[in-house]
Amino acid sequence: MRPIHEVAAELGVDPAHVLPYGRDKAKIELAALERRAPRAKLVLVSAITPTKAGEGKTTTSVALAMGLAKIGERSVACLREPSLGPVFGIKGGGTGGGRAQLEPAADINLHFTGDLHAITSAHNLLSALIDNDLHFGAASGLDPRSVTWPRALDMNDRALRQVVVGLGGVNGGVPRETRFDITAASEVMAILGLASSMEDLTQRLGRIVVGHDRARAPVTAKDLGADVAMAALLKDALAPNLAQTREGTPALVHGGPFANIAHGCSSVLATRLGLAYADFVVTEAGFGFDLGGEKFFDIKCRAAGLWPDAVVLVVTARALASHGAGELAAGLANLDHHLESVRRFGVTPLVAINVFPDDSSADLSAIKRHCEAQGVACAQCRGFADGGEGARELASLARDAARAGGGEPRFLYELEASYADKIEAVARGVYGADGVVVEAAAARVLDRLEASGVRLPICVAKTPLSISDDPSRVGRPRGFTITVREARLSAGAGFVVLLTGDVMTMPGLPKVPAARGVRLVDGRIVGLMQNE
Repeated sequence: MRPIHEVAAELGVDPAHVLPYGRDKAKIELAALERRAPRAKLVLVSAITPTKAGEGKTTTSVALAMGLAKIGERSVACLREPSLGPVFGIKGGGTGGGRAQLEPAADINLHFTGDLHAITSAHNLLSALIDNDLHFGAASGLDPRSVTWPRALDMNDRALRQVVVGLGGVNGGVPRETRFDITAASEVMAILGLASSMEDLTQRLGRIVVGHDRARAPVTAKDLGADVAMAALLKDALAPNLAQTREGTPALVHGGPFANIAHGCSSVLATRLGLAYADFVVTEAGFGFDLGGEKFFDIKCRAAGLWPDAVVLVVTARALASHGAGELAAGLANLDHHLESVRRFGVTPLVAINVFPDDSSADLSAIKRHCEAQGVACAQCRGFADGGEGARELASLARDAARAGGGEPRFLYELEASYADKIEAVARGVYGADGVVVEAAAARVLDRLEASGVRLPICVAKTPLSISDDPSRVGRPRGFTITVREARLSAGAGFVVLLTGDVMTMPGLPKVPAARGVRLVDGRIVGLMQNE
């Protein structure tokens, strides 16, 4: 690995703004953004509907950034920080793989610079202040029956989905039901990812609605005096993290919201930093385009005033075969659906085939022919095996597409639209649903928001394994409706979370967790990545 000061120097960041965390990672002070206008082209990487193991979207993003460097472009990857949930759960580490990997991979997958711990602490500080307020008579006026703010933990733990706190008698607090969310689904995570400055961060934290008083007026974090203390815990975490790829290409790894239960994008500040210092920024939006891609446009781009110049959809032969019940040709309908969804935002997509060692040449050729018949540029990506060299063709296509530009912003819905219309726009336009069913509990929340004049984007929490809200319906489902069972206001983040199907904001571990494969060998941590 290159010393981190060399990586920063390659980007042109003033050494005075680089705060090293050891030899191979650093924080970049927000002052590095002062008087720096965006100059780079922005390339968004998303994917078709993945299998449970994932299709290598991060691997492809890393390879593409390295491939752009190979063809002479100053590039930077802007990616999310992994959560310990998937690292020790089903997917393993979230830093790419093979020769297309972020470094130092073990550090990034575990504690890194402590951002996720800071987010967890800030979230739980607010939780503690809520229960302390209730214990001492609720000076805020908060009704304990109305509290909606949960606790958070950066781990998959299904036993914490529904809990009771405040037990233990008079000194144990006010007994009430609550839940834990995984840190990646915390509103504090979303706030950090969307904040534009320390001042904006503090204001957003203050707007968090934790519950209501007995007159149904909202009670906020600011009402509890929590906002500034939470911001203090997040002061260092707000600064983007600088790391590198295995080939030394700069990588800004910052923020880690999941796309199935949150907005699925790396931080606005890291993206702006990359745009100010590089020629090409490669960023990703989690899971399939129906989740991360849609939220990238309708939430992140809207909040930050950004727009991608090109969109890359990652496909694999194994995922297409899975969507076609073993027949790749039948599974291509899933790819077609996502290509149509990208075009709804006015951007022309291109396709990256993430190649696995056992892929047949016939399958790879069939995918390419299909894309060509659709008028879509397509290239194989062999970054896992060959690093940046394996992504040269993809890099050239992405460079040409980005230089042609992504057109004028075209959101899926207007902010002033009703929540019913917003849900319909996403469900019909991106999921291909016939309609939406909003259950009574969710409808009551949305009706109150409508009545109070709160007009925010929506953030749909949905299974990543299907375009629909039923994980068993693979391929390109037809003739289905989306069922919204719960609505949660995230006033600080600036969106409304809609829970569909049986999706949970606290995942569980699989029967054989990835944690069981982690080993220490001569002081090194191995087994964090799939197939390691």
